[in-house]
Amino acid sequence: MHPVLLAMRTGIFAEERFLGKVLDEWAVDAQEFIRIKLPHLLVIALIAYILSRLLRLLTARMIHVAEQHAAEPGRVSQVKTLSGVIHATGLAIIGLIAGLQILDAFGVNLAPLLASAGVAGVAIGLAAQNIVRDMLNGMLILIEDQFSVGDTVRLAGLAGTVEAMTLRKTTVRDGDGTLYIIPNSQITTVANLSVGYSVATVNVSVDFSANPDKVLELLKGIAMEIRNSAEFREVFVDDPQILGVDAIKGSELIFPVVFKTLATQQYAPVREFRRRVRLALEEQGLLPGDPNRVFNTFLDKATRGRNLPAAEAAPEHDPTTLKPKEGNPFSSE
Repeated sequence: MHPVLLAMRTGIFAEERFLGKVLDEWAVDAQEFIRIKLPHLLVIALIAYILSRLLRLLTARMIHVAEQHAAEPGRVSQVKTLSGVIHATGLAIIGLIAGLQILDAFGVNLAPLLASAGVAGVAIGLAAQNIVRDMLNGMLILIEDQFSVGDTVRLAGLAGTVEAMTLRKTTVRDGDGTLYIIPNSQITTVANLSVGYSVATVNVSVDFSANPDKVLELLKGIAMEIRNSAEFREVFVDDPQILGVDAIKGSELIFPVVFKTLATQQYAPVREFRRRVRLALEEQGLLPGDPNRVFNTFLDKATRGRNLPAAEAAPEHDPTTLKPKEGNPFSSE
């Protein structure tokens, strides 16, 4: 035996003394720890390390695939946000499980700890349930790709362009510059105006006296000129549709014209169509529709050419219409 160890076994550390027995028990515990618990702890640490590396590779792969195949930068930022949340949440879960296993290996009673954690978790969940709903709904929005940064949307009764989005909130700016911050739990219905195509209907009102066939031909020519113009050729998805006379209100005829364009690109061709219609109506001498304008064209045509009976001469006087002579009943007058 080493001289130092031999010296420790004498005096107060003798085998039959109290401290000697404590030293012996410590030696037994150390042997048991090295033989049984230390390999167990090493296995736990190795598994935790492997899981963390796999999680890191998974999130990095998500970002790489998004950067290779995403059509818009907003989608890449969404994937980065989601991958960051998955990575942080996964590391927290792995660390929690590994910590509990390490405490169990050291002989710590986990029952009171788990019970306390459960009560604390319930309290925190009740106090922060709105935040939890925000984050869960935010994850679903990102996973399902309901909308992206830069899309024009209607969310929670508000319309505008998405400027930023996280797991908890979505930031939308409307046309007059107002910035809205919408919690994700309040987003129950998403109207995405930037997906696929847009449809715009222009109701052209013309006076009732106009020939409908002539108006249809005029509107079709203007719409196709805009459709085939170099400025708007790439904007249209399909040819404009002129649906005929849709309604008659007073003395106006309403002709709806439908434009189908790329998403959120319908405004410019619609404005140009209205401008050309205004000029064409003036050139063709056609009046715009007015529901308050009244014509008696049909009455004139109905009475024209028909011989009306001559007015009979009225009698000089009608006895039944003569007013009786009034007098004073109390006198002879």
